[in-house]
Amino acid sequence: MKALVLVALVALASYSVAADGAALYKKCVACHGANAEKMALGKSKIIANMSLEDNIAALKGYQDGSYGGPMKALMIGQIGSYTDEEIKAVSEYVIGLGK
Repeated sequence: MKALVLVALVALASYSVAADGAALYKKCVACHGANAEKMALGKSKIIANMSLEDNIAALKGYQDGSYGGPMKALMIGQIGSYTDEEIKAVSEYVIGLGK
């Protein structure tokens, strides 16, 4: 019985749900637009026009404080807790909107 519980716990620990870029983007819509077509509050780049690599670099830069201008504090609050997987997922979703 103990072995079965241990196997179940190991299986649960190794199970990961793929990040959902569309769900993550929902909190971005108000500033960036439904299709990532807006300059957030008139101050940012249009993120749908960015490359995947630039989008990921920007989000990671917001997290570590090396990127951003007037919206830096707001963005840190929005994406500061995102994992690398979530950053990639939301970036891929945004880039898909721009196509």
